[in-house]
Amino acid sequence: MSGHDAQMLKGVLSLLLLELCAQQEDYGYALVVRLQGLGFPELAEGTVYPALSRLESQGLLEARLVRSASGPARKYYTPTAAGAAERVRARQAWDALVVAVAAVRTDSVRTQEVPT
Repeated sequence: MSGHDAQMLKGVLSLLLLELCAQQEDYGYALVVRLQGLGFPELAEGTVYPALSRLESQGLLEARLVRSASGPARKYYTPTAAGAAERVRARQAWDALVVAVAAVRTDSVRTQEVPT
C-alpha cells in the first residue's frame, strides 16, 4: 500500500525505527529497504537517515561502525536502554491512539447509518 500521509508517517517513524532496530541491529539503507518491504514504499533514505541521527543524538539509539567489503563502513544501530523504554512508551501511546481513532470511526459509521 502506498500513499501514506507524510505527516502521519513522520509522527510514527521513530517508533518504526526503534521497533526494527530492537528486532535486529541494522544499518540505515537496510532499514529503508525493510520499511519499504513492510508497506512503506515511498520512504526514502533522505527521510530515514535524519530520523536515525535524531534518535542517536537523543540517546535512544547507539551506533557502531562496521567495515563493509563492498564500500564504506556501515553504521549499525541498536536501541539503548532509554531507547527500549521509549519504544515501550511509544508503542503504548500508538495503541491508545489506534483505539481512540477506531472508536471515532466506528461512532461515525453508526451515526451515518441512523436514518433521520
